[in-house]
Amino acid sequence: MDDRRTKPRLSVSLDAMWDSSTEAHHARITNLSEGGCFLDSVGAVRLGEIVGFRMLLPDDDWLYLEGEVRHYAAGTGFGVQFVELNEEQSEKLQWLLRTASEATSDSAPMSVDLVEE
Repeated sequence: MDDRRTKPRLSVSLDAMWDSSTEAHHARITNLSEGGCFLDSVGAVRLGEIVGFRMLLPDDDWLYLEGEVRHYAAGTGFGVQFVELNEEQSEKLQWLLRTASEATSDSAPMSVDLVEE
């Protein structure tokens, strides 16, 4: 599979919730960029599906985003490309990425590492 990402990715560990047509699912966001993220979750999705999800920010606020499922590994999780971010969502996402990139192991309630392409 070609890696078409155009934005740098950070390896993170953030709690999240996403909804399928039948139930809510817990997830962990394990990598994040301005363009999308990977949700570590056992729930099933379809390629091309638009999934709404909430991620818990380090300041205990929730950020709601929607993304198109770009890849899916059953029992492991799925990657999404963000769609139609409004100004508030974009600002919170940029704040989160700045916070994550500046985090040290004892300064923030998330882990973070730059994922090299």
